[in-house]
Amino acid sequence: MSEKIIHLNEGAIKQELKQLVRNSVEETLNELLDKEAEELINAGRYERTQGRQGYRSGHYERNLTTTSGDVKLKVPKLKGVAFETAIIERYRRRESSVEEALIEMYLAGVSVRRVEDITEALWGTKVSAGTVSNLNKKVYGHIDAWRQRPLSGEYPYVYMDGIYLKRNWGGEYENVAILIAMAVNEEGYREVIGASEGMKEDRASWLEFLRSLKQRGLKGTQLFIGDKNIGLLEAVNEVYPDAKYQRCTVHFHRNIFSVTPRSKMREVAAMLKAIHAQESKGAAREKASAVASKLREMKLNEAAKKLEEGINETLTYMEFPYVHWSKLRSNNVIERLNREIRRRTRVVGCFPDGNSALMLVCARLRHVASKAWGTKRYMNMAHLYDMLKEQGDSVAG
Repeated sequence: MSEKIIHLNEGAIKQELKQLVRNSVEETLNELLDKEAEELINAGRYERTQGRQGYRSGHYERNLTTTSGDVKLKVPKLKGVAFETAIIERYRRRESSVEEALIEMYLAGVSVRRVEDITEALWGTKVSAGTVSNLNKKVYGHIDAWRQRPLSGEYPYVYMDGIYLKRNWGGEYENVAILIAMAVNEEGYREVIGASEGMKEDRASWLEFLRSLKQRGLKGTQLFIGDKNIGLLEAVNEVYPDAKYQRCTVHFHRNIFSVTPRSKMREVAAMLKAIHAQESKGAAREKASAVASKLREMKLNEAAKKLEEGINETLTYMEFPYVHWSKLRSNNVIERLNREIRRRTRVVGCFPDGNSALMLVCARLRHVASKAWGTKRYMNMAHLYDMLKEQGDSVAG
């Protein structure tokens, strides 16, 4: 039995439905505009009443980009009364949900060129790179307010790091450093507490950054964690002299690997890990001494020297609760944030200035912190406060 097979053109059907929805949105908006005009002049079209407040004088057309595509509005012209509509703000060319989507796409990591292509596919109209830039300036104020917000409560552990991005300066490309501070608060949650632009990771830049954090309310800090950056270490000692400093063990190991032959890398890595696997600071020092001797036997004198010179800086975390050790001995938690920033900024390439780089970094940091990253408890801080209480009691006794 033969039957006629019906072939459906899916693309044509989708286009037809899209046009139908667009027409419906356009018709509804124009009806609402007409209704507002009637209420303002207190009379319908061609209606003669004693309570009339004004008269119609035709209309003018304007385009509006909505989530259903471009629609054409017929905005009434009135005589005798100003027409102020609640439907759409004066001079606005895009629906607020469209603007929010554009901003969210850009901040989430979509390049400007891709934003243009996506808007054309979704709404039938392409926005320019300038439009995206202007929209982002609207949220920069909110981002800067978040960056400068007051800090309340205590932040016992603070991770510090810097990330370098490219910017255009007088026609030449140069590095700009974005300094970042992430902390664990008294309840054990991670929080990005600050970001600042610095020409480089020098003492002056870190000093200014730490002072701004202190002015905003950073207090109760027991330990700073970061790389062996002399400028950062000096700034910490000046602004927070009572806090301790932990050198990231991962960066320390890399520093030793830089003078280690590739053929011996695996063996040296195992020995270094064994040092930081000890149960106490004293045991770790003894193990480090044994490893240094072993390195010299392997003719790795430079590696042994680096180990002996820097080992004490990497053992500070052992003065804190054992359950926190794995999260205090390295800067990995903030390095993961940096990878997220690089993933986002890679599509930009070079920034026009340092502030635009800072704002995009802060936008990404705020986006990440608002997700599961910042809403999941990272540490149980009761262990730290119990330890501090015991230390206080022993001193008092």
